[in-house]
Amino acid sequence: MKTRIITAIVALAIFIPILIAGGLWIDLAASVLSVIGLSEVYIMRKRIIVSMDFLIAAIGVLLLSLPEKALTWLPHDFSRFDLAYVFVALLLVLMVFTKNNFNFEDAGVTILSMFYIGNGFHYLAAIRNSDSGGLSLLLFGMIIVWVTDSGAYFVGRKFGKHKLYPAISPNKTWEGSLGGVILAVVFALIYMFGFQQYQNIPTIPQNTWLLIVITIVLSVAGQLGDLVESAYKRYYGVKDSGKILPGHGGILDRFDSMLFVLPLIHSLGFI
Repeated sequence: MKTRIITAIVALAIFIPILIAGGLWIDLAASVLSVIGLSEVYIMRKRIIVSMDFLIAAIGVLLLSLPEKALTWLPHDFSRFDLAYVFVALLLVLMVFTKNNFNFEDAGVTILSMFYIGNGFHYLAAIRNSDSGGLSLLLFGMIIVWVTDSGAYFVGRKFGKHKLYPAISPNKTWEGSLGGVILAVVFALIYMFGFQQYQNIPTIPQNTWLLIVITIVLSVAGQLGDLVESAYKRYYGVKDSGKILPGHGGILDRFDSMLFVLPLIHSLGFI
């Protein structure tokens, strides 16, 4: 517990100033986190990081995490996804030159990881630096994720009786999941109305029932992101995605829900 607390204090001491500063700092943080996240997938799969396929994938995940303004030198209508596909093609070609030592399944997992991780962290910075609420909107998403996670844990421990999905995550319960959603709704209402955050986030309509629906959708998405990480960790037979955060696991352990919620905030039209 002491290790977890110390790690949390140090991590927050670094992360909070970056969140507040935004701009280039959050762009750099998103890029670094995306590469670390990709490396955790490689380590879980027991693949070598010092390799050509990781180098190609790392450049790909970096391109996907970068802000759109960093790629203004690209031809018109050529997006970061188009550029990332160049590295998808390189990974596929690599199968030929390695004589399938790096095979199609390896390429598939690597490419999926690139897009899942790179796009998720892209929106960490994109939301923070947007004109649609910026820090307030990002905190809205983070509060929903954090409260859902904590609420599900404590409610599940106290009242949990019915397993949510034991084949993937044996400790999660339906009671905990529902409790997390309810608490997320309560805290989202307090954040938006009690702290007048509607004034800072013009893209979210000032409608209580609509806010409740939005919060439920994001809360459920966060839980799905958590279950997705549980699924691939169980598949690879690991407890944590990494060890970079002593007592807390890896970067993917801390951002599993956010990697689902942040792109969804964009998809729902809030930035």
